[in-house]
Amino acid sequence: MAAPSTLHRSLELAGTLPALMVAADRVAATVIQGVHGRRRVGQGDAFWQYRPYRDGDSASQIDWRQSARSRHLFVRETEWEAAASIWLWRDASPSMQYASLKNIDTKAVRGELITLALASLLADAGERVAVLGGGMRPTSGRVAVRRIAETLFDEMRDAARVQPSLPPMVPLPAHGTIVLVSDWLDPLDKIEAIVRYYASVGVRGHIVQVLDPAEEDLPFDGHVKFEGLEAEGQHTIRRVEAVRTAYGARLAAQKEGLQRLARPANWTVHQHRTDRPPQTILLALYLAMADLRRLNAA
Repeated sequence: MAAPSTLHRSLELAGTLPALMVAADRVAATVIQGVHGRRRVGQGDAFWQYRPYRDGDSASQIDWRQSARSRHLFVRETEWEAAASIWLWRDASPSMQYASLKNIDTKAVRGELITLALASLLADAGERVAVLGGGMRPTSGRVAVRRIAETLFDEMRDAARVQPSLPPMVPLPAHGTIVLVSDWLDPLDKIEAIVRYYASVGVRGHIVQVLDPAEEDLPFDGHVKFEGLEAEGQHTIRRVEAVRTAYGARLAAQKEGLQRLARPANWTVHQHRTDRPPQTILLALYLAMADLRRLNAA
């Protein structure tokens, strides 16, 4: 029989899953109002743009009327309508179980909300989605959202397993897309290995950094004892205000490092605080995914 604490946690999670899905759908419904068309390259009927002819393009794709106006051949592109494969991952390590205020989400809850809301948006748009490293093929429709929610729930329910703070490196097809949600406070060299691995096979990526407001502002004063959530031990600072500037510089360097790693791979990086509405980051992320696909297809 499960220990009382484990049983209590399991019952708590069982009640959380439906509520989290409802919250994710509400966030997605709000965001979709700000999305006007998918605007991606594909096999649709609506005209999007002309682009120069490239080796490998079929002669039937050439728009001869447009090409006749210049000395170059042009291809007529239409809006994207074919489904793509997108893998989602959120950090469920112990360090994500932090909230500095009682009235805001932990980083873990906010990461799960963003992940599920994005899955809902993508599934409704006809995309195929799955959890990165979950062992399942990407699928579309509401069943895909439910499957993702159940996978996240199963990971949380496994109290005996400490979840890693970095995403797994698993084989993915070229031209796939991954969305990685974490606080991204790990050493930059370890994060770089993840980016290089996926970028080397042509996988597009989007990094979402979720931070608690206290992690960004270090609002404490005086004598404070800090304790890590992943067995880092305790550290006492006698005058926190004296180290606030240096701490801010270290955090800024971490953020700049993420941008530096993402730039050569043509990935995007998004920042989010748990005391701010999730709709803002979700809309920015969704639109960035559309823009990045369009850029890569050009």
